[in-house]
Amino acid sequence: MAYPQLTDKPGALATAAAIREGRRSVAQTVDAAIVRIEQLDSSVDALAVPDFERAYETAKAMDTAGPGRDQPLFGVPMTIKESFDVAGLPTTFGHAAYRDTLAPRDALLVRRLKAAGAVIIGKTNVPVDLTDWQSFNPVYGRTSNPHDPARSPGGSSGGSAAAVASGMVACDYGTDIGGSVRVPAHFCGVWGHKTSHGLISKRGHDHPAMSRAKGFIAAHDSPLSIAGPLARNAADLAVLTEIGADVPLRRHAKPLKDCRLLAITQLHGAPVDASVMEPTEAALATLARAGIAIDRASDLLPDTAQQYRHYLKMMNIVMARGAPAPDGKRASATDWFDLLDAQAAAIAQWDALFETYDFVLAPPAPVLAVPHSDKAVFRGTITINGVEEPGGNALAWAGIATFPNLPATVLPIGSGTYLGSTLPCGMQVIGPRLADLDCIAAAEAIGNILHR
Repeated sequence: MAYPQLTDKPGALATAAAIREGRRSVAQTVDAAIVRIEQLDSSVDALAVPDFERAYETAKAMDTAGPGRDQPLFGVPMTIKESFDVAGLPTTFGHAAYRDTLAPRDALLVRRLKAAGAVIIGKTNVPVDLTDWQSFNPVYGRTSNPHDPARSPGGSSGGSAAAVASGMVACDYGTDIGGSVRVPAHFCGVWGHKTSHGLISKRGHDHPAMSRAKGFIAAHDSPLSIAGPLARNAADLAVLTEIGADVPLRRHAKPLKDCRLLAITQLHGAPVDASVMEPTEAALATLARAGIAIDRASDLLPDTAQQYRHYLKMMNIVMARGAPAPDGKRASATDWFDLLDAQAAAIAQWDALFETYDFVLAPPAPVLAVPHSDKAVFRGTITINGVEEPGGNALAWAGIATFPNLPATVLPIGSGTYLGSTLPCGMQVIGPRLADLDCIAAAEAIGNILHR
């Protein structure tokens, strides 16, 4: 099944191979990426903060020094989400008040990417406070979906996905608490990976109101929220995940034909539009014809409606850092410990499910790329099968993997027509905690069947 692709530019590992083989220099590669951005970004606005001069100087120095032993991304130009600190560049989270406040040092993930040979050429756009499935703010404007400029690229890593999908760069790194890597990948027709919670450090990814406070030192990663890569193929996702990981990851390498899969296409209170359901069902049918065992229901599946309620409450507390909700009520310590108990129970239930199933397949979102709006998706409605549904209910599809801290890889599976526009459609492949490389490998195997 074909899906819309906007570029034939090589991925990250292919680019690094061309440099190592002497077919191009790092400086030439970085310069070509800068030219592409200058040509393409006027209609997309994916790049929030360019860093071209330093990137080119870094590239020339790398050509002189040559690649190191452990540099799989040697010479690869890439971008990173605006919310990660890059020394000497602003981190605003979309707030104008911080546009001239520069980060004093690189985030830990940025240091790891640079150590692996990547050249950071800029930072990509986000919604204010990273709280929307769109990417616009008063500092850097609005990012458009490169498949349809009237549509959102997703959020909050929307600039990341748009830059990768359009061919400006081969890869990027975003974050995800409410689908913020998976939904942009789905909306833009690229690959994205929500990592297992805690696998990749987010040190240096702090709201500027906190990180610029005197004496502030981030001592922990936020509950639920993760850092995860976006790319145009599975191999690049895997190496980006390994580069960022705090601990070595294992590959079990079980062939897809020997796996047992569970497909979830219905959640209580979270209907799926036909534009997503049709390519999803077509993909499942293709996999079944290829001999892949897929169940469509299981008593092992946790109570997803109850899990969604707990997830939403926990996420709202995390995003507000415990501040009162709009109704004026503040969560108590008892409320928080109750949520931790509920999360532990959900983790145990998913562990039990994965004793029978290898992976769970599900839509990343109930719709394809939504039209631009000045109102956040979660504060309005979205059109699903001709009916206006509460936008917040769409988060149920992200929460499936987020609340129990599971990894999930999104791959493009085809296209659908949503509100008159033909757009990419993705699928998420969810697996056991820390089985990140297995999720990516399963998604790659699924893609090989669907797109051959």
